[in-house]
Amino acid sequence: MKERVDDRPDEETSAEADVAEHGRTAEGEETSLDRRLFMQLQAFGGATDMARLVSALEEAGVEGVVYEDVNDPTGIALLALSETPDAFVTELRGFLQSPPFSELEPKPEYTMLGRTYAIGHEQDLGETLVDRPRRRVLDRDLRWAIWYPLRRAGSFEQLSRKEQNAILMEHSGVGMAFGRAGLGFDIRLACHGLDKLDNDFVVGLLGPELHPLSIIVQRMRRTRQTSLHLERLGPFFVGRVAWQSPAA
Repeated sequence: MKERVDDRPDEETSAEADVAEHGRTAEGEETSLDRRLFMQLQAFGGATDMARLVSALEEAGVEGVVYEDVNDPTGIALLALSETPDAFVTELRGFLQSPPFSELEPKPEYTMLGRTYAIGHEQDLGETLVDRPRRRVLDRDLRWAIWYPLRRAGSFEQLSRKEQNAILMEHSGVGMAFGRAGLGFDIRLACHGLDKLDNDFVVGLLGPELHPLSIIVQRMRRTRQTSLHLERLGPFFVGRVAWQSPAA
């Protein structure tokens, strides 16, 4: 007898194949949304004519930010945004292969690519995944930025969910305190499988001044996540906004 193959996946298989982001309403009902914002940072040296670079970006309609590298007098980084990852290997790829960006010196050690994600309790997924991160990176008052990747150690994955949540709450509490004071805001991106060095996350710290962002990093070094459960952190790109595309 021929075995019947049921093409309707059972609950376990369906859950494993679920690629949507999930949240929860105020009433406790689960919500989902299959949207997210991708961000890619690419750094370059030899940028001596910022006006020419800005003109090219505006003419091409690139959505994103250009930072001047505080540690390199001719260094810059372009943070590009898109909900469609194809854009990075079509329009953006072609743009970067043409002057004036093709005349710059790439710094691939600073390349970072990540996607926004939800952790399950967000009430407004569109705001969490797309609107707020886009608004933050295009906020003209947030002139300074520190971008870096990180990889968690395997020890974190061996902890219970309760222990993990306590560690994450301690870590995020530092960022929330600075955010309430208007001194610094974070962008959290997942980069599992997207990073050539196998990092797990890309973090952006944005603020009106650089000093508080450095203090955030310093304070986070004391948390259990950073001190006990990180395998790798950095490299750090530090820059000030030189150009931003218009906010929607």
